[in-house]
Amino acid sequence: MDPFLRLQKYNTKGNLWIYILMILKDKPDHGWDFPSIIEKRFGFRPGKITPYRVLYSLELEGLVTSEQSGQRRVYSITQKGREELEKVKDFYNNIVRNL
Repeated sequence: MDPFLRLQKYNTKGNLWIYILMILKDKPDHGWDFPSIIEKRFGFRPGKITPYRVLYSLELEGLVTSEQSGQRRVYSITQKGREELEKVKDFYNNIVRNL
């Protein structure tokens, strides 16, 4: 695989959790909307099931919480999730500064 395409893959679908936290930072949401939101906002589309697997992991790690709302589970970012997102921003800002 071309080096740039590999970089692009690892920084999009390979780190989907970052994009999910960025979306939840703005407002709570349910998993069904994530593929279309990610496509509109970030320019790539994950599979329909992948966000649910990521949300499950994020919840186990304490980065998001969820509650049932009608027939849907609504996810919210936690303070720990916000702190992790700040670490990500610092990491990428450092890379950009050093490029």
